[in-house]
Amino acid sequence: MSSYSVTQVNRFISLLLGSAFLLVGCGSESDVRSSKDPLRSGLGFVPPSPQQPGDAKAGYEALVNEAYITCGIPYRVYKKTAPPVSPSDLLPGRTGRNAELPYWFNAYLTPDGVELVVGNCLTCHAAHFNGQLVIGLGNESVDFTEDRSESIESSGVYVNGEAEAREWRKWADRMEAIGPYIKPDTIGLNPAINITWALFAHRDPKTLQWSNKPVMEPPSKEVLPVSTPPWWRMKKKNAMFYPSSGRGAHARLMFIATSLCTDTVAEATELVDRYGRDIRSYIASLKPPTYPFSIDRQLAENGRPVFEASCARCHGTYGEPATYPNLTIGVEEVGTDPALAREGVNGGQDRFLEWFARSVYGKGAQLAPAPGYVAPPLDGVWATSPYLHNGSVPSIAVLLDSPNRPQYWTRTFDSKDYNPETLGWNYTELSYGKAGAKNKEERKRVYDATLPGHSNQGHTFGDALSENERRALIEYLKTL
Repeated sequence: MSSYSVTQVNRFISLLLGSAFLLVGCGSESDVRSSKDPLRSGLGFVPPSPQQPGDAKAGYEALVNEAYITCGIPYRVYKKTAPPVSPSDLLPGRTGRNAELPYWFNAYLTPDGVELVVGNCLTCHAAHFNGQLVIGLGNESVDFTEDRSESIESSGVYVNGEAEAREWRKWADRMEAIGPYIKPDTIGLNPAINITWALFAHRDPKTLQWSNKPVMEPPSKEVLPVSTPPWWRMKKKNAMFYPSSGRGAHARLMFIATSLCTDTVAEATELVDRYGRDIRSYIASLKPPTYPFSIDRQLAENGRPVFEASCARCHGTYGEPATYPNLTIGVEEVGTDPALAREGVNGGQDRFLEWFARSVYGKGAQLAPAPGYVAPPLDGVWATSPYLHNGSVPSIAVLLDSPNRPQYWTRTFDSKDYNPETLGWNYTELSYGKAGAKNKEERKRVYDATLPGHSNQGHTFGDALSENERRALIEYLKTL
């Protein structure tokens, strides 16, 4: 097996943390108010939940240095197969073995003395923007389009000794079990929801005992597209996930990710208690980066009243005082692709929601989705292209002008290929979708808005604006 394949397979470990942190942005620190125009039952205002306080500094140290995911590939196998690490992928301030690993891996020495390379949250929740690594920025360029579970077994040729073989086997069994269910069709889209359901399907909810064969029906192999949001929304949102689910004890919800490796309730509880509240506090402390290009301050000031008249009802206000309404907007009103929201309320996920409620992860937490989407705060929105929950819109400019959104498009996935005028990635509009792609490599780089769950419909609130109002609004968004 090539070194590329081993390394990419191992990155699936890191992706598991996306299953809990994905769509995140929550916390009791938010400025909240009741909706003045309540929507249908299950929609409208999302109330806050009390959260246990933690130490943000300790949370960062745990995030980048500790093993909250406790299975992985033996270090010796990693060294024999991994390509050289780019300097831009090294995280300053890490020590020991962690100092030589790319930012999405942590080192772990097992009780049996086996040195492992394990995943962390940053595969999905750190990304390069304009050449700089930004912790907390959703990684919209990560590639999980291939099922590499079939090639995992061949990495075992490098394993040496009984203890190392046992650790490798544990990792390999889990990756092979979930691999077929976590393959989105486009680079940048995140299969974290399916990862979570696939893990639940292989565990007993009361004991967390692992079974190589599913103990209940696994999820569909058709992965609904999901874009990874930025972590700095944590301090404002009261529901962690797009369809308004993920309320209550956020630290416990985040640590669903440990279900990749954790085989006992005692171990799961220990990991949550040791790291959960501190990591959550670190995430809630993050601020968006400062816009790195020039801003026309007068034009931006002209855009403020446009924003407050057209956007603030759902997305809140900025400056002093800042507000954020924590509203779940029904799919009929927002008009965006309804597949993700409806999947959670039409019974298709009931067995997984019941599993969660019966498990230790559900203690003090809820995964009850609503038939709508949480309107996110827009701090640092300029850095978070592509837009909508399914990543179907490449820039703010076309988000605000729905008739001009491309149905088929592609981009370079270069972090410097950014357009400061449109607030999004430069993209190439295509005359064909995935079916017309010349080969597999091109196909996975094509966003096709005609496919189920991929639609770029809805959120037409900018269509009524004049061209001058849109320009001013875009300039104002650069200041957030």
